[in-house]
This record gives sequence, C-alpha cells and structure tokens, in this order.
Amino acid sequence: MFIPAHYRNENISEVKQFLRENSFGILVSQVDGKPWATHIPLELDVDEKGNDILVSHIAKANPQWKQFLEQEEILCIFNGPHSYISSSWYQKEEVPTWNYIAVHVYGKLQILDEPAVLASMHKLVDKYEQNSECPVSINNLSAKTMRQIKGVVGFQIHITEIQAAKKMSQGREHDHPRIIEELEKQDPQAIAVAKVMKENSESR
Repeated sequence: MFIPAHYRNENISEVKQFLRENSFGILVSQVDGKPWATHIPLELDVDEKGNDILVSHIAKANPQWKQFLEQEEILCIFNGPHSYISSSWYQKEEVPTWNYIAVHVYGKLQILDEPAVLASMHKLVDKYEQNSECPVSINNLSAKTMRQIKGVVGFQIHITEIQAAKKMSQGREHDHPRIIEELEKQDPQAIAVAKVMKENSESR
C-alpha cells in the first residue's frame, strides 16, 4: 500500500503487538482471476525455525482455499482504530483528513495437516477464552463436535513483508491537544484514536 514516509511505522515490535491485538483480518487472494477476501482471525506465531508466521483456517465450503497453492503471494489486511479529523480543530485553515492504523502482511501460504490444525485451534480458543467466566476448552469438547475439524482447511503464511501505516496527525503536534479533546467527545473509534495519540505524545 502507499504510505507517505512520515506515516510509515517501522517499529517492528509495535507492529507485532498490533497484530496480536487486532488479529481479525482480511485474507486476500485470487479465485478464478478475481480478487477474493475472507474475514478471519489470523494469529501471529512463529514456526519451528523461529520465523514469523500467520496461522488460520477457513471452511472447506469456501472456494478460496482450492487455489491457495497457485498463489505466488497472499495478502492479509489488518485495521486498527480510525476516525475523521475535522480541520475546525486546527489553529490554521486546512482540509479535513482521517487518522488510522493499518497493516498489510504479505507471505507464502502452506496448507497444514490435521494435527497442526488442531494445535492451532487449541491456541486460538485458549487465547480468547482466557477472560471468560466459564472458559471453553477444546479438550472438553465431544468427539462429535470435534468432527467439525474435517470441514476446515488450516494453513500458515510465512511472512515475506510487512507494511504498516500509522497516521496520527504527524506534523500537527501543535494541534494535538485540541484534536484529542474533540476526539474524546466522539464515538468509540474516535476515542481509541485519541488514546493512541496520547500514548504517542507520552513516548516522545
């Protein structure tokens, strides 16, 4: 994606943490010559060699997987908080804009065997059940329920490139206090942007 230099986030530790916290992404590939996208959790992990990978699965009924091995490269898109920024919040006249965080991950896909798919499901469920009052464990599911694993295709994506954009009114630091104040009056997305802007200010 096109990222102006001053919005490019090259802090890989921060980007990885963003991927862990915003793992519901969009898997993009080609199906019969057309772009095809599936919305799924794509979990950041490492392979046996310590290389970064994304792990997930999709339904066998989804035709996207049938052309996985024909793809030279897969694209995964992750979005964070975003919000409209009114130029009425600036000290001087300017056009309005939008603040946002987005990450594109490119990689090569490998289909997993059933034991690896099951292991990835254990990790996925354990991650998201840890704050539940009555957490579900795959270990406790019946054999009948677990037969549903036959209906999915698991895969991992070996990451070849990460592109990260973090547009948070860079270059307008003198306007940040007012922008943050106004964002905190808006919807949850805008409030989340204000939180990121505050964190950026504190880290400078």
